[in-house]
Amino acid sequence: MKTAPASLRAAKAAGRRLATLTAYDYPTARLLDECGLDLLLVGDSLGMVVLGHPDTTQVTMDDMIHHTRAVARGVTKTLVAADLPAGSCRTPSLAVENSRKLREAGADLVKIEGGSECLPAIEAILADGIPLIGHLGMLPQRVVEEGGYHIKGKSTAEAERLVSDAIAIDQAGASAIVLELVHAPLAAEISKKTSCPTIGIGSGKECDGGILVLHDLIGLFPWFRPKFAQPRADVATTIQRAVREYSREIQSPAG
Repeated sequence: MKTAPASLRAAKAAGRRLATLTAYDYPTARLLDECGLDLLLVGDSLGMVVLGHPDTTQVTMDDMIHHTRAVARGVTKTLVAADLPAGSCRTPSLAVENSRKLREAGADLVKIEGGSECLPAIEAILADGIPLIGHLGMLPQRVVEEGGYHIKGKSTAEAERLVSDAIAIDQAGASAIVLELVHAPLAAEISKKTSCPTIGIGSGKECDGGILVLHDLIGLFPWFRPKFAQPRADVATTIQRAVREYSREIQSPAG
């Protein structure tokens, strides 16, 4: 039986760290549902590791709904969060409309990228009764305008803004906040100042939990691997070896 989204805040209060991975399809979700994770994220990272786009900016609401439905079919125990993709939260009313669609597709929570500029949308989503996860630091949906992936929070001004944004999102009632590529000492500071858990990715070891793209963890996307992701398997090589053996067997002359 699934726990409620409130369990994420309760975990921090109890001093328990959160383990989170991405999932994008039914069989993967079903396998991961048996592994004791706290949360599965249907991330818009699917744009790169599933759909072959150069970044997340081309992922649509239809993409997110499709993959959220698939993941939700495979899960009976683990909470499922789904990303609100680029352009889906231009206004608070649009953010609520799209959050409802993800909930109808099976998401227990939605995740939104951005700080104070997104606070009206965050507050509207939460006021509609939809649990929410924030996302601060490096924002993949803005990678084109920012010119790449960079560590956030090294300057005093940027650090102060991130702390302020985190506190505002926490006080609004978010269930958790993802900190992506946040300067590790700052991520530790934010974690101490928020009641909701921080879930880090490339942000040091002092966050209240961690998240990785599954493909980075298991070596299923060998063409690019973030520096902070340490693969624990080499699934890509295993797949290629099995397929080559099959191909040779089928193509060998009969007899």
